Amino acid sequence: MSGSIQERAVVEECDFDVFARACPSRGTLEHVTGRWGGLALGALHEGSLRFNELRRRVDGVSEKMLSQTLQALERDGLVHREAQPVNPPRVDYELTDLGRKVAERLLALIDCVEGAMDEVLAARARYDETRGAR
Repeated sequence: MSGSIQERAVVEECDFDVFARACPSRGTLEHVTGRWGGLALGALHEGSLRFNELRRRVDGVSEKMLSQTLQALERDGLVHREAQPVNPPRVDYELTDLGRKVAERLLALIDCVEGAMDEVLAARARYDETRGAR
C-alpha cells in the first residue's frame, strides 16, 4: 500500500486542487518548482546523468540537497534511479515519461524567464531607484 493515510483520504474525497492545503498535488508542485527540483529536472531533460555529473550541472547544490531532491522526484515518479552493481558503485538518474512531460513545460518557463531578463533587470533597477535601495 503506497502513500500516507492522509493522501489516500484526499484522493478518495475530492478532485485534485493544488490550492487546497491537503491536496497531494501541492507537494509535487513544490518538488518541481523548488530551486533544486526545477534545475535537476531541466538538467536531466538533456539526458541520463550520474549523481556527480548532475551536481556539477546544477551549480551550487550541495550533495545533501541534491540527494533529497532526487529522492522526492523519484518518489513522485518523475525521476528514475538506476544503481549499477559494479565497483565502485554507479548510479544513473533519468527522467521518466512523466518527468519528461513536466520538464518540457518547465523548460518553456525557463526560456521565458531567461528571454525576459533585460526587462526584469530594468524593472529591478526602477524599483530600487524609487525605494532608495542599493
